[in-house]
Amino acid sequence: MKLRGDHHLAYCTNVHRGETWAETLAALERHTLPIRARVAPGRPYAIGLRLSARAAAELAQPAELAAFRRWLDRHDCSVFTINGFPYGAFHGTRVKEQVYAPDWSAPERLAYTCHLFDLLAVLARPEAGGSVSTVPGSFKAFVATDPARRDAIFANLAACARHVAALTARTGLDLHLGLEPEPLCQLETTEETVAFFAEWRARTPDAAALESHLGVNYDCCHLAIEFEEPAASLDRLATAGIRLSKLHLSSALRVQPDTTGRAALAAFVEPTYLHQVVAAEHGIVRHRFADLPEALAAAEAQPPGPETEWRIHFHVPLHAAPATPLGDTRDHLLGTLDWLAAHPAACRHLEMETYTWAVLPPELQQPVEEQIVREYAWTLAACAQRGLASA
Repeated sequence: MKLRGDHHLAYCTNVHRGETWAETLAALERHTLPIRARVAPGRPYAIGLRLSARAAAELAQPAELAAFRRWLDRHDCSVFTINGFPYGAFHGTRVKEQVYAPDWSAPERLAYTCHLFDLLAVLARPEAGGSVSTVPGSFKAFVATDPARRDAIFANLAACARHVAALTARTGLDLHLGLEPEPLCQLETTEETVAFFAEWRARTPDAAALESHLGVNYDCCHLAIEFEEPAASLDRLATAGIRLSKLHLSSALRVQPDTTGRAALAAFVEPTYLHQVVAAEHGIVRHRFADLPEALAAAEAQPPGPETEWRIHFHVPLHAAPATPLGDTRDHLLGTLDWLAAHPAACRHLEMETYTWAVLPPELQQPVEEQIVREYAWTLAACAQRGLASA
């Protein structure tokens, strides 16, 4: 939906199952339209679309794409952003580290992402443009075992940026790709991200002409897990001349990992997604764990001290804090909105991304439509308090 100024808000439909285009469209009709009826009745409504590689290929068929354009027009909906992070299945199966595969060293990732932009060039509206969020290069473990991937990653990102630049030149749309820093990935921290972009520029002769088409999808959950301060992080990215393609409005778990805290975390152990853990003492990162069970096992063997805090990559509801002793990182999200209010031209695209409803502990679960409606209410109120949305 359109906010004040030039900002646009959606929720990411990766929360809904749908690996084929037929399943994706059915989820839009079953869930998204009822949500829209409650949060923006009678008003234009923006969709944050998630498309698997299979769904994107099916939607690209001319008859399907024309039919979806008519569907959007009929419901007064639009698409300004696509989540192009998960290439394949994202629900009901073990995803874990395979969410990063294929990574940016693979031709399949390049082809898939260019395909998404081809669709956006048809679906996006001039007033909003279009963004795609994607894997932050690779998973560190993948790159560590095959350093030759780095060359391919830089080359493929340059090739994608050239494709996006050509689409922009042809359509006049402001189109841009956002790498999404994430714990234990090639781009994890702000400083790693700045260094990566500096190396990409040095390796890419036409980088200056492409920089407006390649930037960062700043996920509040992910950077909070790294114990970063939002204003310092966002200032650093801006100073480095890195475009903010999109802001993911999301929140992580946090806890003091004593016996009580670890017992509460046990309810969040689940087999679908990777839940990286970053441990800090007095705000200084000391350890990183690839998944929550690994962190819990390490703490059983050697209990952390009282000065230790864990932040866990588990997207939790924006509108409802988890029960004590657990906490969340909404302070980072609110700090990000504070920064955006002070720098309103820095980013136009905002997307709520709590994709974990189906794997939350039972006491945090509600019907998905109810959860998302409540997230909209919380997010719109937070934006209104900062002059980013109408009260």
